[in-house]
Amino acid sequence: MADYNEIISAFKNKPGGIIEAFHAIQKEYSYIPEEAVVAAADAFDMSKARAYGVATFYSYLKVGKRGKNVIRICESAPCHVAGADKVVAALEKELGIKMGETTGDGKFTLEFTECVGQCQATPVITINSVPYGDVTAEKVGEILAAYK
Repeated sequence: MADYNEIISAFKNKPGGIIEAFHAIQKEYSYIPEEAVVAAADAFDMSKARAYGVATFYSYLKVGKRGKNVIRICESAPCHVAGADKVVAALEKELGIKMGETTGDGKFTLEFTECVGQCQATPVITINSVPYGDVTAEKVGEILAAYK
């Protein structure tokens, strides 16, 4: 695993580099460690509050520990009407956690998200940004099997 300081250094002299650095850190760690926000603030010569603001502004970025496989389910109206609540219940049952939590082994995190642009195939989940459409409670076990 690459050190977040090395990742930050690679983007230090780019306009808007802090956002790119946070994306790269998250890709490496599955989240942005608190210490990386502080290191980025120093590297990009800004306050810790401003760096934290950048890291928390975008819903895609997540400061703080989360699982290796991030499962996000769309909570927009089309997905809700199509049965997202049943998919949420199946995900929670299969993984033994509630929305917003991470499994004890650190393999999975469940999160809600806004529309992922796949409304033709509701309900939609993404796992590590890979979309799965027309998800039903019955399909959840099969989808997760590939990540276990």
